[in-house]
Order: sequence, then structure tokens, then C-alpha cells
Amino acid sequence: MRKVLLALALCVSFSGMAQLVNVESISKINIAENTANKVAAISPQGDYILVTTDYNQGLTKFDLGTGAMQVITKAPGAGFDAKISSDGNTIVYREKSTKNHLQLSAVKSKNLATGTEQQLVKPTRHLQGVALDGNTAVAINKGKMSKKALDAGKAQVTMPVLSTQNFKLMITRNGSTSEFMPAGSDLRYIWASLSPDASKVLFYCSGRGAYVCDIDGSNLKALGRIMAPKWMSNELIVGMNPVDNGEYYLSSEIVVSDLNGTRQVLTAGDVIAMYPLPAGDKIAFSTPTGEAYIINLK
Repeated sequence: MRKVLLALALCVSFSGMAQLVNVESISKINIAENTANKVAAISPQGDYILVTTDYNQGLTKFDLGTGAMQVITKAPGAGFDAKISSDGNTIVYREKSTKNHLQLSAVKSKNLATGTEQQLVKPTRHLQGVALDGNTAVAINKGKMSKKALDAGKAQVTMPVLSTQNFKLMITRNGSTSEFMPAGSDLRYIWASLSPDASKVLFYCSGRGAYVCDIDGSNLKALGRIMAPKWMSNELIVGMNPVDNGEYYLSSEIVVSDLNGTRQVLTAGDVIAMYPLPAGDKIAFSTPTGEAYIINLK
């Protein structure tokens, strides 16, 4: 087995403000040059990542243990919000197309073990969001929910589903979709997600920062400027804090925060670390120059 992770440093925290997690190392992933290597997703088990191009063209599986690569799809738009089933066996992705000068999005899945592909949602102009609930893929299309099992089991939706429409945050419960904008109806909502136990909602409002609230919209807390936030656990989130000059990024740190806004910076200033994706004791991230890294937690 060849070594595919190049250890950069053994470190603790780059922040003296808090110690929320313990960082063991930060490793650059040794992906072949001229290969799409923006991280699109990391498997729940942390054994592989999906990489895509800067324009979200296609998906390629990269095994973190062996370095083996497998092309999943070459579909346009597949790298945007790609999802991996809880057992790591199925990839759910979008496929963009154009008809009569209109941009459409379909939702498809691919089973890694069998190679079986299926279309979950036919091309539409009104796809608002996609989620996975156990073995079920859920899509919100023009306010309506559709569901489809990814295996031989029965499709079941047990949790609320978040989506966005014209930067408005929406929530679907029991098949009914309504607006969900606890920070104010005049804001632009992005990067929304449910906590692992489905009791809280995390989202970002442009120009304001990240927020967390209970699933009923109560107990709203402002977490400050943590962009592209993701849940690490029910109590911790991870995101980025980029700085740019209007043309290109000057710096960006990966930041962990608890739900009270206490922060810990995980990366040093020599790497422009962006769009973190957590899974277990790992956090994957990319750089604007097309490098991929893994933060290994103790």
C-alpha cells in the first residue's frame, strides 16, 4: 500500500482562545496532477473523498487508504452538494442540462458496489434541495417533496427537510413546505443544514454571519462570520473565515465553533483553507489552487 497522505505537521490548536478539538495532523492528499481535486464530499466513514472540478464538473472517488481513483460521473453540476449515503455505498448527485435555453437539474444516484445508476428526479427548473434520510433520497421540487429508496427497502422520511428558494430558507415537514426564516424575512439564506439529531438548524445569512436555532425556530443564536458552516456533531460546527481583496483570496482559516460562539482556529496562515467537510475524526478541505487536505483529529 503506497502512502497517499503527506503529513505536514503535528499540531494542537492555532488558537489560544479555546480548545474544542484536538488536532493530530494536517495532511495534503497526494492526488495526481491535472486531476480534478476540489473536495466535493467525504464519506461518513472517512475512508474516501469525492473530488470535482472548480466548475463542479463530474465526480471522482479517491480512496484515502490506497490512492485508487474511480470516476463516478462526468455530469455537469455533479460536484455541487454531492451526498454520500450513511453506509458509504451510494452517491447522490445533480446533473445539469439545458433545454430551450433554460437550465435544468436532475438528481441521480450511483451504487459503488454494483455500478447501478438511477434517476431520482427528472430534469426540472425548480429543484430547491436534496437530502438523505437513512436509505431514502429526498428532493424538494417547487415546494413538493419526492422520495426514493436507494436500496431494496421502503422509502421513508423521518426528519424535516431544508431547502432554499430565491435565497429564502424553506422547511418541509410531513410533506408540507413553508418558509423558515428565524433571523428575519429580509435576509439571504444559504448553507442550511440539520444537526445530526435533527433538533437544530444551522444556516448562514449573507452580510450577517452564521446562526443556529432549534427546529421550531426558537433559541436563535448568532455565531458570527463562519462561512460554509457544517455540523461536526450536535454541539460543534466547522466553517471557514476567508479574506479577499475583491479579486482573489488572500487568506482563509478553518474554524471550529461551539453553539455559544466559542471558536478554535485549526489551520495556519500558510494554507488558504476553504470549504471544510467533516466526517468522524477527519475534516477535508480544499485550496483555491486546487489542493486537497485532511485534518486528522485525535
